[in-house]
Amino acid sequence: MVSDTDTAGLATAAATTITTAATPSAFNDDQSAPPDAPNILMSSRDHDSLPSGGGISFLSGSRNGRFSYGYSSFKGKRSSMEDFFETTMSEVDGQMVAFFGVFDGHGGSRTAEYLKNNLFKNLSSHPDFIKDTKTAIVEAFKQTDVNYLNEEKGRQRDSGSTASTAVLLGDRILVANVGDSRVVASRAGSAVPLSIDHKPNRSDERRRIEQAGGFVIWAGTWRVGGVLAVSRAFGDKLLKPYVVADPEIQEEEIEGVDFIIIASDGLWNVISNKEAVCLVQNITDAEVASRELIKEAYARGSSDNITCVVVRFDLS
Repeated sequence: MVSDTDTAGLATAAATTITTAATPSAFNDDQSAPPDAPNILMSSRDHDSLPSGGGISFLSGSRNGRFSYGYSSFKGKRSSMEDFFETTMSEVDGQMVAFFGVFDGHGGSRTAEYLKNNLFKNLSSHPDFIKDTKTAIVEAFKQTDVNYLNEEKGRQRDSGSTASTAVLLGDRILVANVGDSRVVASRAGSAVPLSIDHKPNRSDERRRIEQAGGFVIWAGTWRVGGVLAVSRAFGDKLLKPYVVADPEIQEEEIEGVDFIIIASDGLWNVISNKEAVCLVQNITDAEVASRELIKEAYARGSSDNITCVVVRFDLS
């Protein structure tokens, strides 16, 4: 994400090597593949390299329904890395839960790293997480933001982060979004958005900000207070109460979903939802799919950090 607080980080840096490991996959699709992406060479020092990996697990209560997941994260042309991500499986009140999240920091990496370390912990410890998951998500997101701001008191530098998360619980996917990272699903090869970006020029977001006493102006792009190019985020204490961490939640049945893509805007700035689904619908390894999406975004000129998680489902 680019805001007035972090545009100085756009100096071109050497690209990194993104490595991959074999990951089982449970998805096949006989639709035709898009043309091969350019073979972009990514090479740099080891200290610039960021992790790529994945795994496989079973949906709660069913050995016949499984999912595979893969992730890749890439500093790209930015001078520093402000993206973080989380992939975790945990038992909560006797039920297995999977959590996937992408966190895109601005003004520094502190907020995104805090979310990686604390958001799912706070969510899974909510007393109503299993029986009223949507309420638990809303309350855990808000409380995590409060906790972070309390810990940051006295720090002069302000920072924030988006959060796009997906919780797999039973036969459901619950997507919660704050900011302009994004979650997209594939159903029979069609791209289905599971989140809508929180941009200041979204009519409902602009109205909310103005009713709270804030303003939105054009400064290279639409910005809250002339500063921030997203209307919802964790952190950003100087822009409260205009920039909030209230999530928008969308629930989907897993049945019929081929895969989901969770990614930071370094991907979505240059690749549409439809293009992303088309690019990886025939790649059966979730980790390879995440890596290929990052390579394609970089080849198309993305100037931001790029982080991507792909989750594929096999309900046979």
